[in-house]
Amino acid sequence: VQLQASGGGLVQDGGSLRLSCVASGGCFTTSHMAWFRQAPEKERTPVAAVTWHGGQTWYVDSVKGRFTISKDNSKNAMYLQMQSLKPEDTAVYYCAAARWSGGTWYPLFEDNWGQGTLVTVSS
Repeated sequence: VQLQASGGGLVQDGGSLRLSCVASGGCFTTSHMAWFRQAPEKERTPVAAVTWHGGQTWYVDSVKGRFTISKDNSKNAMYLQMQSLKPEDTAVYYCAAARWSGGTWYPLFEDNWGQGTLVTVSS
């Protein structure tokens, strides 16, 4: 599956952004999906995930109550609504098919990250 993330940009502390991820090919409609992010000089980590049917969601503690993930199988798309953004949310955000293991989410395909979209939150 090919994934294209978009919607990033520069926003002030407390602002909002909506990220989109459009998939082509593959098995998007039957895949769990997740957003990961990588801040400068840090490892890429999961931020939010949604089950293949969109019925269950997961969030890392630092974004709970601020971010909302959703999946629209009819459009082969996934979204991340981000509110009350903080400078520590600054990162490149990637979407990926994902798997749950050992209490966290991992990419289903380690080498299929796509381009990512940069989110910068200024203080």
